[in-house]
Amino acid sequence: MAARDIIKTLRPKQWIKNLFVFAPLVFSVQFLNPPAVLAATQAFLSFCLVSGALYTLNDLFDIEEDRRHPIKRNRPLASGRLTKRTAIITLVICLLAGLALAFSLNLPFLLIVLGYIVLQLLYSPWLKHVVIIDIFAVAAGFLLRVIGGAVAIRVAISSWLLICTTLLALFLSMTKRRHEYFLLPGEAAAHRPVLNEYSPYLLDQMISVVTASTLIAYCLYTVSEETIAKFHTRNLILTTPFVLYGIFRYLYLVHQKNQGSTPEELVIKDKPLLVDIILWIISVAVILYFR
Repeated sequence: MAARDIIKTLRPKQWIKNLFVFAPLVFSVQFLNPPAVLAATQAFLSFCLVSGALYTLNDLFDIEEDRRHPIKRNRPLASGRLTKRTAIITLVICLLAGLALAFSLNLPFLLIVLGYIVLQLLYSPWLKHVVIIDIFAVAAGFLLRVIGGAVAIRVAISSWLLICTTLLALFLSMTKRRHEYFLLPGEAAAHRPVLNEYSPYLLDQMISVVTASTLIAYCLYTVSEETIAKFHTRNLILTTPFVLYGIFRYLYLVHQKNQGSTPEELVIKDKPLLVDIILWIISVAVILYFR
């Protein structure tokens, strides 16, 4: 049971977020280059180990808050199934292993990983309690993953990729806050005090702005002269229906099904959304690699 609780505390399901590391690999048309694939995979594993360690640290920080949450109170640390000593040992081992992998890649990637660690260390005790900044801090984590993926395979990162990643990350962060707000009516602030600074109207307004911005940014990216010159094709615009459906489906799940607290699980559990993402990946691969 202890081993199972350790793995659960590392939250392997949330490692799906680390797949953002592979975005530069795909959009630099390096996916068929074995050394680049190996480097990106190593970067992915490094982020998985480091993020697992930080999730464990976050659970140590938030034991009391998690015990007041109807779902999080079942986490190994909050429920008492996993001791603090075991959690700390696991944290140190994963952190050192992740940093060792990062160092073996290159120094710039190690610096990105260290920056990610600093961000998370600031997030748990401070940033997550500052309204709006808490959302940007979560989005910054996604952005660092993408930048790390580019640094790992030593390619220049597109400004369009940074813009689209930032907007998508903000979208996911805001919808997550909305779900938390409605999950605990009247008690949301007791679990996460910053929720007291939000309102359903404010969150919906922010989500609307970032949703429109995400869609427009992606569409502009596919038709920009820079993109066309880089990939030697105008067909990337054909992937926009999958992006539109994916975002609309996600909004449907958030507003109509009251989901969205764990985007990584939602992607796996909702079959229409999962199929849409797979089709988008296939369409991008066909357009970029088999033109």
